[in-house]
Amino acid sequence: MAGLRIIFTGTAELSCASLGALLAEPAFEVVAVVTQPDRPKGRDLKLQPSPVKACLQAAGVGVPLFQPARARSEEFIAQVRALQPDLIAVAAYGQLLPQTLLDLPRFGCINVHTSLLPKYRGAAPIQWAILNDDPATGVTIMQMDAGLDTGAILAQATTPIRAEDNSQSLHDRLAAMGAELLVRTIPGYVAGKITPRPQPADGVSYARKIEKADGQLDWSQPARVLWNRVRGLTPWPGAFTFLPAQPRPLLLKIREAEVAELTGAPGEILRADKAGIVVGCGQQALRLLLVQREGGRALAPQPFLAGYPLAAGQTLG
Repeated sequence: MAGLRIIFTGTAELSCASLGALLAEPAFEVVAVVTQPDRPKGRDLKLQPSPVKACLQAAGVGVPLFQPARARSEEFIAQVRALQPDLIAVAAYGQLLPQTLLDLPRFGCINVHTSLLPKYRGAAPIQWAILNDDPATGVTIMQMDAGLDTGAILAQATTPIRAEDNSQSLHDRLAAMGAELLVRTIPGYVAGKITPRPQPADGVSYARKIEKADGQLDWSQPARVLWNRVRGLTPWPGAFTFLPAQPRPLLLKIREAEVAELTGAPGEILRADKAGIVVGCGQQALRLLLVQREGGRALAPQPFLAGYPLAAGQTLG
């Protein structure tokens, strides 16, 4: 297997761990990296490289980089064909690969997906695992086909979802797990020692893309549901509610919270002191531990209340 020619395809921050693991493995030769084109970001809309492009540049390894606007373009497919890869490894690329590309490598294409497939196919498996109060999640290495995360399973690894996890900490752990499992799976796969398992028909679910509006808290829901929403949507888009203010309510982001054994009307502030801002929910209450007012910085309850007093009986919206 020495010198197995691999093209790595990825875009997001999640992809960087897998790219690094492949570059560090002497038995693999990464002959190219494929990522999405630079995108305008920030107030000045300057073009910014994808995390994978930035990671490759920081590695300083001189591996060719391709940034096709469309993975199905004939020019790009011809470039891949000319490299004669043995395998294409994919992690969080952001485009579906056409069948023509999937068929090019001798050993096909494999993908790192951050869920235990067939659960949570799609764009946001990490966030939805927390939002749905799952006790555990994991990573899957799968053969790619033309569907959305529908290919046969090669390997899986599981991790518990801890109370202290949010989507960033879980993302980082799954990225590392996926990278380790990828480099551990490839040798057995190309040697024919791993039998691909078709995904079962039972248990299929889809993790749709998270939108900014998903962050708004509905105080009529149970406190545990809202606690999971705070964790699942940190760091982006962030869970939020609205503070009573004139001439308009102010946005309040909630960075950290916990369930409190108190009861009150949904959205009503039950306590507001250095121990936290406690808000009534449909069941129990939510204690806000780290909050950020519109235009401000994230603060613990005591310094926040010093600048923006709140009192029991007020309502968040």
